[in-house]
This record gives sequence, C-alpha cells and structure tokens, in this order.
Amino acid sequence: MAVTAAVCDFGWKAPDFALRGIDGKTYRLADVRGARGTLIMFICNHCPYVKAAIARIVRDVRELMPQGIGAVAIMANDTAAYPEDSFDKMQDFARQHAFPFPYVIDETQETARAYGAACTPDFFGFNSALELQYRGQLDNGRMNAASVTRRDLYEAMSGIAKTGKGPSHQVPSIGCSIKWRE
Repeated sequence: MAVTAAVCDFGWKAPDFALRGIDGKTYRLADVRGARGTLIMFICNHCPYVKAAIARIVRDVRELMPQGIGAVAIMANDTAAYPEDSFDKMQDFARQHAFPFPYVIDETQETARAYGAACTPDFFGFNSALELQYRGQLDNGRMNAASVTRRDLYEAMSGIAKTGKGPSHQVPSIGCSIKWRE
C-alpha cells in the first residue's frame, strides 16, 4: 500500500542513532554527518518505489557528497515478515547498486519511530546544524525515471549546502509503508 510522508517540520533536530551497517561497523549520526548537511534516507530492498528510484538516489548522493552532504540509508522493515529485506539481502542490494553511503539496519525500529519515518523511500534533509530543512520526494518521476523533469531532493540538498535553508515548497515522498513489527 502506498503511503505519503509528512510535510517538513522545519528546524526539528535530528535524533542520534547507533545502527549496524552492512560492513559490520556501527554508525552514529556523527559518523555520517556532512560539513554542510546530512541526508537520512529510509529505504528497503523490496519496495517497488525504491527499486524504481535507487539508481537516481545513488546518483544524487554521489553528486551531493562533494558539496559537503553526508548520507546514510536506514532499513527499518520487519525482516521476519519481509525476508527480502534481510541483512544479507541488504548487503547484496547495496553491492548491486554500488552505494556510496552506509546502509544500516534498524532492527528495533526505534530510529524509524524517532524520525517519524512513514514510507520507503522517505528522505530527511538536515542543514549543518542538524535542523530539518527537507522532507520531500526524490523527484517527480516516482516510478518512471523517463518522466523526471525536476530533481527535488538534489536541488533541495544542494541549496541547503549553500544556504542552510530548504525550499519552502516541498512535495512529500510517496512509497511503501514501513513494515512495523506487531
């Protein structure tokens, strides 16, 4: 079922986390924080919205990193109910798409709850002071890369890197709901 993310709560502070990455390391917010901004992404392996957009997500993050934007992808789904999102499958998915950012698992789902994550993909763009400035869509292509005419996430994060402020108009992300444990 498709779910729409909430609108941006400007200035909301990024909660810290300590999550295991697919490389075996534990990542905290400070480890992924960029000098000019930080992008926290909630994704998973099986969601058709993520699958349709993953090449564009990787491209945008690669282009944002030299601008001082740090990034992390968090997988928070219930892996017992959705084995295609298992830790091993996360490793395969990241390798297949050459992730330039850490991919971590939120086994307790506490981080997803702290952020108020609603769907995959769900993007949280913070400025250098870790104040939320963007909670919007990747682009207007959604499931169709050929229809992209505006790179919302890239443009927003690039602007945040330059000014510390996100755009006043943001289109919420849409995707599969987070698969919460019972």
